[in-house]
Amino acid sequence: MPKLLIKGKNMFYEIHGEGEPIVILNGIMMSTASWMPFIDAFSKNNKLILIDFVDQGKSDKMEVQYTQDFHVEMLNELFDRLNIEKVHLVGISYGGEVAQRFALKYEHRLLSLILSNTTSYTNRMLKDIGEGWIKAAETYDGSTFFKATMPYIYSRKFYEDNIHWLTEREKSFGVSLKQEWYDGFVRLVRSAEDLNITDELSKIKVPTFIIGAEYDATTPVKNQEKIQKRIENSKLIMIKDSGHAAMYEKPYEFAAAVLGFTRIYDKKFKIL
Repeated sequence: MPKLLIKGKNMFYEIHGEGEPIVILNGIMMSTASWMPFIDAFSKNNKLILIDFVDQGKSDKMEVQYTQDFHVEMLNELFDRLNIEKVHLVGISYGGEVAQRFALKYEHRLLSLILSNTTSYTNRMLKDIGEGWIKAAETYDGSTFFKATMPYIYSRKFYEDNIHWLTEREKSFGVSLKQEWYDGFVRLVRSAEDLNITDELSKIKVPTFIIGAEYDATTPVKNQEKIQKRIENSKLIMIKDSGHAAMYEKPYEFAAAVLGFTRIYDKKFKIL
């Protein structure tokens, strides 16, 4: 299991395939394992790099609170240590927030920026959702945590159509999630509470592609529209009939959007 000691913490990563690097930054409850169904497609023509932030997956846990800028600096050092000059940076939800911060500070390291189901500002509603998730996490009860979080993650139709799968996931929460996982989750939520970078986004000039989902209850499409308006020449698509976890509800659409942009990010189309 490859890990690098960065800023006193072991950071877990995986590398698959060869080609222009695609780096995926996880959503808050995700890990490198969350991307297993996508590895073959994303590594066929690219070097796919999956990472766990501290307090995620197989990376070390923190003992103190930190900000998202800590992730940015760890990511930058990881690229140095792996001798990676430029990447396509794909950020999902929480990972999209970190990706925007990274682009603002280290844009020279990006071939392109792809942001899915994310926001540039933790508004009052999102902060209250986070507080509810924290209170559920602090019970250390898998069922309580599941019921507090999952309805915000999936669309109503997906939730109803896949209730058996979701019920099994609820049971697994009670077995697999330990106190240290919940404590790390709380620190991750807290690290996003000060997010307010909307007015800075005009500084980003790298080719940018933004993905929203029609029924995203956590970061509604209007959040992605605000990002798109501020990043010059950025592109926005909306995945129909999907909630916040668009990569799971609509994997073909999600993969086609990400991989398609990495093929054409530097191309010009003259129609008229």
